Amino acid sequence: MNPKLMEELGDRLRNLMAQGPAADIDRNLRALLGAWFARLDLVSREEFDIQREVLARTRARVVELERQVAELEAAAGGRPR
Repeated sequence: MNPKLMEELGDRLRNLMAQGPAADIDRNLRALLGAWFARLDLVSREEFDIQREVLARTRARVVELERQVAELEAAAGGRPR
């Protein structure tokens, strides 16, 4: 979901709520949306970026280890186990 769109939607809803006796509706709507988003099991952008970096480092390490194994196999006469 686009954060800018969500922010704009929130702003519009707040403006509508401020014009009438809907302060309770605003609190209830926030609670409802908060509960709904909590059930979606979403991660923050920060957590996503961190996990992407961890995965990239892990992939690079696997490639390096595969290279080392190939060198060791070649040094041992080319006989993989």
